[in-house]
Amino acid sequence: MKGKIGAAVDPALERRIRDSFGRQGLMRHLGAAIHEVRRGLVTIRMPFRPELSQQHGYFHAGGTSAIADSAGGYAAYTMFPEDSSVLTVEFKINLLNPARGDALEAVGKVVKSGKTLTICQLEVFADAAEGRSLVAIGQATLICMAGRPDTPESAR
Repeated sequence: MKGKIGAAVDPALERRIRDSFGRQGLMRHLGAAIHEVRRGLVTIRMPFRPELSQQHGYFHAGGTSAIADSAGGYAAYTMFPEDSSVLTVEFKINLLNPARGDALEAVGKVVKSGKTLTICQLEVFADAAEGRSLVAIGQATLICMAGRPDTPESAR
């Protein structure tokens, strides 16, 4: 796929990504939802619930990391061929500030897309009454599983 990062995607690609995301039990459990799908850029929002907190009442790093990982994965997936799927090879995250607020928003953005491996930048922001703050940054490496379409049957 050619084009600028952040450009609009074909509706069929967006539907494929949203369908795949909808099959992720963890994202459903966390109450996370895809907010935006663009070429090489995906955002995921997760509203606060007490069940997602750690002992100080902030969002737990596990939830913060999970939505960052998925945002990066789906950002990479926007660059992959139709008959492929995506898996995370590795990711690293730095927690910069307490994740407190009404919701978190993870932004995954492709830095370099290759035939097999794609590198994404990850950012997570907390939205609160006082404003928006950066709570985490990271990087992910994703693999394009060529010839393995992202369908429920392919996971078996």
